[in-house]
Amino acid sequence: MKNRVRALRTALELSQGGLGEQLGVSRQTVNAIEAGRYLPSLPLALRLARFFDTTVEALFELEAEDER
Repeated sequence: MKNRVRALRTALELSQGGLGEQLGVSRQTVNAIEAGRYLPSLPLALRLARFFDTTVEALFELEAEDER
């Protein structure tokens, strides 16, 4: 699953740790989400979308192999 978290975070000049603090998660969690190694829970995906003033659908995108 692709996501726009890193692009939106860096546009705000926010560190991974800073974003983690805002969301109540660790820097490592933010790093794993950005790298695509971790899919956030629905509540965390919603918090991310609200933080970036976007929708979950705009923040996360299914790749072809994810749709199977």
